[in-house]
Amino acid sequence: MTSKTTAKAAMIVLLLGGLAVIATAWGFQLIGGYDPCELCLEQRVPYYVGLPLTALALVLGSAGRHRLAALVMLLTVMVFAYGSGLGVYQAGAEWDFWIGPTDCGGTGGAPTSAASLLGDLDGYRLVSCTEAALRILGLSFAGWNAVASAGLALLALIGAISLKGVVRESQA
Repeated sequence: MTSKTTAKAAMIVLLLGGLAVIATAWGFQLIGGYDPCELCLEQRVPYYVGLPLTALALVLGSAGRHRLAALVMLLTVMVFAYGSGLGVYQAGAEWDFWIGPTDCGGTGGAPTSAASLLGDLDGYRLVSCTEAALRILGLSFAGWNAVASAGLALLALIGAISLKGVVRESQA
């Protein structure tokens, strides 16, 4: 497999894998009824940033701009590494390894009117950042996000290194 093929494959797998992860998060929320806490919502941001960066790197690589594509992929590594760190932080707080955020609350909206304030409070659900809503194979959503984000960061690193190899090959 050439460096160019490896880079493209890593970026495509990263893009499809990342889309699957964020779609799963949205599915658990919209279909499964699991309301995300503030920290859970913050863990989605790396996907909203990293996936478009990956698509940009694919376009740049296809246009022969391999050096710039490699830099974009290095930025993507940092974005997903940050996302993995957030997942580790929240999962550790859920396991009481350390203290979690004290200001993390629910995701409900503001009351629509003063008259409906009490009714709106009945429908409001406080979601804690330090209590796992569900564990699958021993890991919470945050734990799985830490694993997924770390894997995506690794794929981005493979893509960046492979693109650097393409640059080196073209200079030889």
